[in-house]
Amino acid sequence: MDKNNRKCEASQRKSRKRAAVSDGQLEAEEIKRQIHLSKVTALGEKEESERLLEDLVFGAEDELVERLIGAPEDEGAPSGNLLDESSSDSEVENESRLQVERTKKAAWLDEDDNLEEDVDMTHRFRKDFLKSDIEKKLPKQMVQQRLREQFQRAMGGTPSWAEKGVKKKNRRKGQKGDSDDDDDDEEDSLLKKTGNFVAASESLPKGIIQMKNCLNANNDRPSDTKLTTVQFHPSAQVVMTAGMDQSVSLFQVDGKTNPKIQSIFLERFPVHKARFSADGEQVIATGTRNRLFYVYDMIEGKIIPVHGVRALNESQVKEFEVSPDGSFLLLSGTSGYLHLLTLKTKELVRSMKINGKVTGATFSSDGSKIYACSDEGEVYIWDVKSSKWMNRFTDEGCLKGTSIAVSRNGQYLACGSNSGVVNIYSHDACLQESTPKPLKAIMNLVTSASSLLFNPTTEILAMASNVVDEAVKLVHIPSFSVFSNFPVFRRKTIFLPQCMDFSPRSGFFSVANNKGKALLYRLKHYTDF
Repeated sequence: MDKNNRKCEASQRKSRKRAAVSDGQLEAEEIKRQIHLSKVTALGEKEESERLLEDLVFGAEDELVERLIGAPEDEGAPSGNLLDESSSDSEVENESRLQVERTKKAAWLDEDDNLEEDVDMTHRFRKDFLKSDIEKKLPKQMVQQRLREQFQRAMGGTPSWAEKGVKKKNRRKGQKGDSDDDDDDEEDSLLKKTGNFVAASESLPKGIIQMKNCLNANNDRPSDTKLTTVQFHPSAQVVMTAGMDQSVSLFQVDGKTNPKIQSIFLERFPVHKARFSADGEQVIATGTRNRLFYVYDMIEGKIIPVHGVRALNESQVKEFEVSPDGSFLLLSGTSGYLHLLTLKTKELVRSMKINGKVTGATFSSDGSKIYACSDEGEVYIWDVKSSKWMNRFTDEGCLKGTSIAVSRNGQYLACGSNSGVVNIYSHDACLQESTPKPLKAIMNLVTSASSLLFNPTTEILAMASNVVDEAVKLVHIPSFSVFSNFPVFRRKTIFLPQCMDFSPRSGFFSVANNKGKALLYRLKHYTDF
């Protein structure tokens, strides 16, 4: 009996233990279930926010529009937009940040630009814009206008992108009515021209030319014999000199130190003439004695001798010209012959003949025509492509022609004679008339006019005689009057001028003399090299 009671008690204890374990398991499972439900709820909220973000970014345009403009009340949706009080704090914060970014002022806008105030022109960086000493202060608009004029002079006129913009604007205006078409055409024709149309007051004044002496261009390597060549590089700020010392030298031009870049020595070859190619990558140099001439390739650093040209029956090659388009080399031969060579292969293309001896030859600015003068006082004009003779006329009052030059803009033709008289003609008259009348006869030289040269802007004609010291004159175009302050007779420096050249923008003028110096002058009217 006792044994049975003990068994029952043991059984009851086991039952109570099982009940306690099951209750604990139930509580634990309940806790886990609550935790799981909370996680599921959180997950649901995250999914809902992600879904909303995806709808805003990738789709649900209708919902977005409704939220922005407010849903209709009859649908039971709350009125308002995404930025109302029901929006989350994060959304409101993001939107407020976007609004701040939208109202942020552009960095290139400056309120001070709109202030009307005068600019102090006495600062050393602004002195180049002054036109008179009384201009101590100028309005901002005037300073901007002069900056634009300086830029146009440096660019050689209005840039093509600016002209296109103006033309498009004019076309848009023309769409308003036919009455504006004539005005637009007049504006377009005006914008096609530069020079005096940009600012009449900016043209070079006559009488006195503002210029100053600079350090000699070849000061870093002067020559002890006569210089026969000085020429500025067509695109870089570099000048070349050559002469009887059998060398060709290159200098960087800054007007202060003019450091030497390079020198090449041509053994037993006194240089009669040297010229850059049209692209500025080569130098062609002829001597004084034979048919040999050299081509110096500056890119590869090679000196290429050209011992002779096939079918060229000339004992000497001395005088030559390079065409502006870089295609041809024009050699002046004996007995009135002119020979046209290809610059690339150095082959003879054709020969032309004039009466008498060739004393000067040149190309037109576009390379389409050849001009030559003779010792009989005649001028010949050919077409390069067809080699057809276009016209021939006698230089008025000339017994022996010595030099010839054509202006860069194709408007003038200048002819020099052994008497020192330089006649300036209209180019159109020289093409059409057999006896054209000169626009002006310049008689300031009393000896043979050996050199003539127009500056790139066709505002100056430089003329010189290589048989008299200081025989260099600068003629103002189009008044055809000689500048009275050049050269300075109290200081003899030019001596016998052999060659002259202007820099590409007329900022510098150089004269090579028989003392081995390349004199350098800064023309203050031109602000660029």
